[in-house]
Amino acid sequence: MKKNFEEQMEELEEIVKELEKGDLSLEESVTKFEEGIKISKECNKTLEEAEKKITILLNKDGQMEEEDFDAK
Repeated sequence: MKKNFEEQMEELEEIVKELEKGDLSLEESVTKFEEGIKISKECNKTLEEAEKKITILLNKDGQMEEEDFDAK
């Protein structure tokens, strides 16, 4: 099951905390860093899609209209 944005952000925060502690081995740190980068990219994609959906709202003749958005 895909995690939602908030769950991904919480997971990313936990990874940052683990890395900041400095208790991990180099290999564990690299693995956590790679995992964090992956989550960060997924969160960024989610934010970009949300931004595109918002900018699609157009003001036409004083009326707000929403157009279909294809995230692909």
